[in-house]
Parts: sequence; C-alpha cells; structure tokens
Amino acid sequence: MDSVLLMLDDGTDEATKQMLQNLIERKRKLDKLHKKQMFFLSLFFLYTFLFIYLFYKKLLIPYSDSAFQIISSFFDSRMMLLLLLAGAALLGAVKIFRDQKDKAEEEFHALRCEIIDKSKDLWKNDAWENRHKIFEMMERKFGINLYHESK
Repeated sequence: MDSVLLMLDDGTDEATKQMLQNLIERKRKLDKLHKKQMFFLSLFFLYTFLFIYLFYKKLLIPYSDSAFQIISSFFDSRMMLLLLLAGAALLGAVKIFRDQKDKAEEEFHALRCEIIDKSKDLWKNDAWENRHKIFEMMERKFGINLYHESK
C-alpha cells in the first residue's frame, strides 16, 4: 500500500484505503499508457515526415514528368514498400495503445465515480468532516479529483 495511505488517520478504514490504493494504481497505469501512446504517436509523425521527404527526394524529383513512372518506381522500390509497411505497423501500434488507454481510462473513471458515490458510506459521522483532507491529498499528490464525477 502507498505510504501516504498508510499514514491516514483512524477515520479511514482498511477497505476504503484499499479502494484508494486501487484508484492510485489505475491512475498510474493510465498515465503510463498515455505516455506510451504519445511516444508512439510522436514517433509515427516523425516517421511520416521522413517518409514524405524520402518519397519526394527519391521519386518525385527524378520522375516528376510522369505520374505513371512515380507509381511504378514506388512499387518497384523495396525500400519504399518496406517503409510504407513499417509506417502501417507504427499506426497499428498507436491504435493499440489508444484502445488500451481508453479502456484504462474507463476503468479509472468508473472506480473514481464509485468512490464519490459511496463517500457517504465510506466516511461516516466524524470522518465525514475530515474527508476533505483526504480528497485534497489525493488531488495534490496523485492528480485524482474526488470532489466531482465529471472528468
């Protein structure tokens, strides 16, 4: 369990601490997947610019007089076909990581909303008065908003 959660007062029971720990883990997973997606998306854009530059230098300039020559040279060149295939693979990786990130975001948001909905049950009586301290700590340390359900 995260050290910050271990230091919470007696107003927070173990089940609530475990729910908060799960929320923190899902947030970290979401952030990790977001970074992976952004890395591959950036790599894809850089790769696309490189591909366009090579296409221009190797095919458009030498064969600019005929569109047929450009197309036939493109399909005759193994390098250009392999570069196109590698670009498609990068685009597929971006899609896979986006789908994984979207799924992780849905899971994170569902658990966050569940904690918000059950906050009256999780923090009873005296603990209800001090729950804002836990909410502020979660916002400050982990970037998790437990005040409102909207993203």
